[in-house]
This record gives sequence, C-alpha cells and structure tokens, in this order.
Amino acid sequence: MLIPIEGVLPPDEVREFRQRLDAAEWQNGAQTAGTLAKSVKRNLQLEDGSALASALGKQVLRRLGAHPLFVSAALPRRIFPPKFNRYAGGGAYGTHVDSALMQVPGTDLTVRSDLSATLFLCEPDEYEGGELEIDGPFGVQSVKLPAGDLVLYPSSSLHRVTPVTRGARVASFFWIESMVRDDGARALLFDLDQSIQALTPAVRADDPRLLRLTGVYHNLLRRWALT
Repeated sequence: MLIPIEGVLPPDEVREFRQRLDAAEWQNGAQTAGTLAKSVKRNLQLEDGSALASALGKQVLRRLGAHPLFVSAALPRRIFPPKFNRYAGGGAYGTHVDSALMQVPGTDLTVRSDLSATLFLCEPDEYEGGELEIDGPFGVQSVKLPAGDLVLYPSSSLHRVTPVTRGARVASFFWIESMVRDDGARALLFDLDQSIQALTPAVRADDPRLLRLTGVYHNLLRRWALT
C-alpha cells in the first residue's frame, strides 16, 4: 500500500531545512549502500550522526508524532533516525530493495524495515527527473510530491529514483518498524480507522454503530499488534 501524506512539514520549516541543507557539506551516498546497491547508487548524503542531520531528524520525528494520518497509516513502533540525500547532475538510484534489518548507529537497537518513507523537501518544478518509482502489484507507481509532503510504501517493494537532469532533488528518508508487521493487516486497520474518523463528525459519540466499529478496530489491533 502506497500512502501520500500531505503537510508533514509546514512551508516555513521546509524553507529552514533547505537553507541549512543547501549550505551543508555532503558526502558520497554510495558509502552507506550495501554491496548490491552500491553499484546503482549515485547521490549525495548528509553524514549520519552529524549535528545537522541529528537536529533536522529530530524535527522530522516531532512532526511525525503529531501527524494523525501518519500514525494511523504506519502504527509506528520504532523509526530509524531520518537521513537526508541530494540528487543532481544525473544522480539516480537504480532498482533496489531496502535491507530488512537496520542497526541504529551508535546503539544496540535494530529496526525492522516494514515501511519506507520519503519526505520531499523540493517543489516538483525545481528539478526534472527524480521520480520515486515503486513496483507494486498493479504495476509501477511514480511519485513526485510537493515540498513538505511524504510518501509511505512497503520496504519490501523494489523501487528506484530516476536520474535528475535539471536542478537538485533534496529529501529526507527513513524506515519504520510498525506495531503491525503484516502489510495487508495494516492496510485493513488504516481503512477502518479512516472510515471511523470520517463518520465521527456525523454521528453522536455514543452512537452504538460507531462504538461497535471502534471496538472492532481496537480488537483487531490487539490481535495483530506486536509488543
């Protein structure tokens, strides 16, 4: 399931991020790629653990924790610290799949990658190319969102970033370990939760139908959640 989420970062924070990132020192992104991915990865990344990456990453996490649509869609248990990348001058990332288990640098914590996320920090007209292409059961889906918007998709998907032929594509990316490991179960919970949210303004809070639906949601979450 591919889920776009609007307005994770407001425009003023996007501008702040861009000002700081445009002045940052970047390193070769291939240094952090696995054996297979290294041969198809041509981009730049902010150094992991740098003061800037840490500060901006914490800001992203604060926004995510307060965004109800993200919480509903991801049901996050753990989030890998956000990273930042830049594509320009033909930079691209060929077809690959994200690692299943990721060690958080400087800790003994391992994050299972159930969901991958890309938070766009440039407007689509600032660059040509740079589409995130995700292979799914219904074919390839191409994603290029406004600055401040985020896309969630299964980490098990084959995906790629097409070559950037004009301008620069700057984004944050990270992975989520969900409380509900199965993508199909998580999709059903998301649909049910969104239906409940849509119904809530139209009925009384003590309406038995709404209470039953809410009970079904929490009982399914209780059944499927990993603790």
